[in-house]
This record gives sequence, structure tokens and C-alpha cells, in this order.
Amino acid sequence: MPYKNCITIVFDLLCSSEGGVAEWSIALVLKTRVPQGTVSPNLTPSAMKLMAIDYGAKRVGVASTDESGLFAIPRMVLENNDQLLEKVIKFKEEHHIEKIVIGESRNFEGDYNIIQEEIDRFSNELEKFGVEVISHPEILTTKEARELQGNTAMTDASAAALILKSYIDSN
Repeated sequence: MPYKNCITIVFDLLCSSEGGVAEWSIALVLKTRVPQGTVSPNLTPSAMKLMAIDYGAKRVGVASTDESGLFAIPRMVLENNDQLLEKVIKFKEEHHIEKIVIGESRNFEGDYNIIQEEIDRFSNELEKFGVEVISHPEILTTKEARELQGNTAMTDASAAALILKSYIDSN
């Protein structure tokens, strides 16, 4: 059965909060490997909306699926500060997200990276708000995003889209 597996580049107009300067950014949209004419077994007919987080010490990339549940779309990059939890919860509610997939940071030997403690704390905070959080292994997604699109303002969001695509493909 033939597969549709493509990378679509989407041009997105971003407005900077500093002086309202607009700039063009390229973001990756990643289509999952789903046989044509079928529905992935992890999707309901109404297509479950998922969100992914690429958690970093300074920045946090956010991606989500489209309405069909087939595309992982980079959405935004947030600063990792005191407002992070509130912004993630707000995005989840506004976009009717059912589950959040968060990248589980491991090294090549399979051991947790130092940042994993912060990721676990953040996941626990999300769960206190009734959010279903799923950890999904990821290694070097930010590096992969840079190789695919260059280093842009949306690199961390594209890394989150790679995590989300990997999660969907593995289920």
C-alpha cells in the first residue's frame, strides 16, 4: 500500500512584540506515515488533537496536530520562564488538545540528560491541571530541525513537530 510521507514547508508571518516588526519565517509541517485512504489506528474518526513540547532550559518549542490529526505543525516558541505553564495550558484549552507529548531527553547511551529533572517537574505541574502527559523519547530533534530548515526563530517549534511526528508514527 503506498504511503504519503512528505515534508511541507509553510511560510508564516510572525510579528515581533518589539516594535511590531514583521518577518518571514519558514516552519516545517511534517506529515505522518499513514497509508492513503486509511485512518491511523491511534486516531478516532474525529481525529484526536495532540500537542508536543520540546523542553529546553531557555526556550520551549510547541507543536500540535492539525484538525485531521495527520500533520504535526510547529506552532510557537516560548521562553522558559514563570509564565510557561500558564501559556501551555492556555494553548491546550484554546486548541482543544487532548494529550500533550513531551520529549524525553536521553543521551546516546539511553541515560537521562540533566534537563530531564526539569522536564519531569514540568510534566508533573501539567498533570496537576488534569492534563494527560505522555513522555516520548527524543534525541537531537533541535539539531535535526536546524539541518532541515536552518536556524530560525521557529527551530524549537519544529523540533517539537519532529517529536510529535515520531510519537504518532510509533503508535
